[in-house]
Amino acid sequence: MTDRPRLHRDDVLRAALGLLNEVGIDALTTRRLAERLGVQSPTLYWHFESRAALLDAMSAAVMLESRARLSPDPQEPWQDWLMADGLTFRRALLAYRDGARLHAGTRPGKTQHEPIEARLRMLQAAGFTAGDATTLLISMGRFVVGWVLEEQSIQQPEALAAAEMPDATRYPLLAAGFAETVGGDPDALFERALRLLVDGAQARLR
Repeated sequence: MTDRPRLHRDDVLRAALGLLNEVGIDALTTRRLAERLGVQSPTLYWHFESRAALLDAMSAAVMLESRARLSPDPQEPWQDWLMADGLTFRRALLAYRDGARLHAGTRPGKTQHEPIEARLRMLQAAGFTAGDATTLLISMGRFVVGWVLEEQSIQQPEALAAAEMPDATRYPLLAAGFAETVGGDPDALFERALRLLVDGAQARLR
């Protein structure tokens, strides 16, 4: 009988991310993952002590896959870097089914401390205090996760595009706002909203 190849941590992560896309986060269990890999459930605990630990590792893997610009270029304007990072973060979450739910509630691990420190140095050099810089990074992250959570929670996207428009006579501002946002290009709308957040941070420096 041929020995089964040893199961590596990365093998588990790749299989888990593939299963996530197929069944969603609620149906992703260690038992189901073990069946996918052809092993017994206890085997997975050599690599991840719990389902929560597995989900945290999956979230980190998604970020490493899609967020190549972990540390900013010191010569790059902080506004440009934050915009690019926010756009990339959204794409990373959208790349997987329930990507926002997977990431929500996670906290940076030790391997992420140096990249975060580099971002804080960039913002401090621009004039932010350490506290404001940290608040800005947290706000950006939660904004993107919340935005994508809404995007991925819409069961019928066409329903949003077909939403009943408000009466322009009675609600002129709401009608004008709907006309510019609801049913439009979701990428352009996200970038516009992200720019408001970055511009607000810049205004604070003044």
